[in-house]
Amino acid sequence: MADTYNVTEFTFLGLSPKPEVQRVCFVRFLLLYTAIVLGNFLIVLTVMTSRSLASPTYFFLSCLSFVEICYSSTTAPKLISDLLAERKAVSLWGCMTQVFFIHFFGGTEIFLLTMMAYDHYAAICKPLNYTAIMNRQVCAVLGVAWVGSFMHSFAQILLIFHLPFCGPSVINHYFCDLLPLLKLAFSDTFLIGLLMVAKRGTLSVISFVVPLASYVVILLHLRTRSSEGRHALSTCGSPITVVTLFFGPCIFVYLWPSTILSVDKTVAMFYTVITPLLNPIIYSLRNAEVKKAMKRLWIRTMNVRKK
Repeated sequence: MADTYNVTEFTFLGLSPKPEVQRVCFVRFLLLYTAIVLGNFLIVLTVMTSRSLASPTYFFLSCLSFVEICYSSTTAPKLISDLLAERKAVSLWGCMTQVFFIHFFGGTEIFLLTMMAYDHYAAICKPLNYTAIMNRQVCAVLGVAWVGSFMHSFAQILLIFHLPFCGPSVINHYFCDLLPLLKLAFSDTFLIGLLMVAKRGTLSVISFVVPLASYVVILLHLRTRSSEGRHALSTCGSPITVVTLFFGPCIFVYLWPSTILSVDKTVAMFYTVITPLLNPIIYSLRNAEVKKAMKRLWIRTMNVRKK
């Protein structure tokens, strides 16, 4: 182990070397991360306490919000603390841990977004069989999501675990990820990089096409029903936006890995910060049932405080 890992820690270059820019970014990302945690936690709490949201659709939504909190927490706290630190260091095992959980929660989100697309398809295209279809598959799919994500993350770690990191140890990014680490390995990583790009890029494309195809089928199914067409477009608009914001940057990073790492940092912001922030806004503001449930939760909270 000692011969393979002469490097015991890595140093991030972060978003900017300028102290004044770092201070501004600290305030902004602290506010964004707070909004991510509070917004997604509000959705989880609303779904858990509301009887009107006791369907698989909202159960998946609460799971997605929980995963978003965990996913953003793998990168945001370290990013925020590093913005005020003179030396932005992370241990080797801390870096490996971050890589594992980024791909673990990212993989879980992929499974959830795909299942949510199927849930919308079953609810709109097969309403009579919806309850039977989803009740049988909810537990099984969640189990597959967690196990599949674990296996995916473990496979990523195995690919880079044996690589020799003997120096340099400076990562031109704000978190540990596979492609920046490959650039630091003291060996030929072309085949491993190609395998990672093919695996992750192909997974991202397939996972993007499947939900998108489900929503296209929904729209085609209701295109002749003028009374439901507008509602269907409104219903599908929110998840299509989320799917595009999440998978678009992932496809860009892993299918067309940029040689300009500043571009990679900007693109990575979309799936580590922007998407977790927009999910509660998109799903709550565009969903009347969620807004009503939040209003009832607020009224109950105020009544308890008055007592």
